[in-house]
Amino acid sequence: MATVEHYLEASERKNTRRSYDAALRHFEVEWGGHLPATPDGVARYLAENANDYAINTLKQRLAALAHWHHEHGFVDPTRSAHVRKVLKGIQTLHRAIEKQAKPLQLVVLAQIADWLDGALAAARTRADRGRELRCLRDRALVLLGFWRGFRGDELVHLHVENLRLVPAQGMTCFLPQSKGDRQNIGTTYKVPALSRWCPVTATAQWLEAAKLTQGPLFRRIDHWGHVAEGPLHANSLVPLLRRLFRSAGVADAQAYSSHSLRRGFANWANANGWDIKALMEYVGWRDVKSAMRYLDADDPFAQQRIERGLTEAPAAPVPRLPAPQSGD
Repeated sequence: MATVEHYLEASERKNTRRSYDAALRHFEVEWGGHLPATPDGVARYLAENANDYAINTLKQRLAALAHWHHEHGFVDPTRSAHVRKVLKGIQTLHRAIEKQAKPLQLVVLAQIADWLDGALAAARTRADRGRELRCLRDRALVLLGFWRGFRGDELVHLHVENLRLVPAQGMTCFLPQSKGDRQNIGTTYKVPALSRWCPVTATAQWLEAAKLTQGPLFRRIDHWGHVAEGPLHANSLVPLLRRLFRSAGVADAQAYSSHSLRRGFANWANANGWDIKALMEYVGWRDVKSAMRYLDADDPFAQQRIERGLTEAPAAPVPRLPAPQSGD
């Protein structure tokens, strides 16, 4: 029989619990702090770590400390004016440009898909079962991640039994929970079948080859072609993609991450005339601010817009010189 503790544990996301546990461990074990903490202790913790961690990391550490104090019935020291002033000072003196993953352009997606097709054919010729399965898995992962605009955590949480394939039309993917689903009611995503670089066909081919009928969709594969029972770990996704991109000859492969798939699709849709409302509904963004973080302007320096203005500007009048005076 389920207990109260069982449901309380289910109310918190696993990723959130893990990140909070890591933050508390850093505060107590690595830094040497004490719980419950005082405002002065938290302020010193922020100051001594300001040079080593991004402001968003420090804010996440504060959220973990706040959660622990609320959960154990102590006054939250992170809300004190002293701590807030220190955090504001760090933001002022340690400003940094936000790092964003390089968006995956369609031409690069095609390059990767074509390379995987060649690698797949070579693996079958050599009867290399492990290589064959990895090519099929990676092709499905990249195409599905791009055309559906999935985040890395959404890709690794997809389960076979939650997919519904409709031949020649598309596929639905049900995710019981995701980052944007605050009510934990689950979300169904529709994936179109396409004439080129089709995510539905790629997924069906991977399922058939790996003989998957339930459980995680994307899994580890060993050298001999044995498919693991558990899913790919979220932390392994970025190294996997970068290795794949390097093998496919993609320049600057280290600049890409799992977010490159989502940003790439968002930029492709924006360049092809999708309005922001349609894009938000398709990808699952709740607010415009979140969506705009993923979009790159077609004319980032406004060069084309200004040049058009220069072309259309009237010619400057030729100055009339005064008539020469006699004796000059």
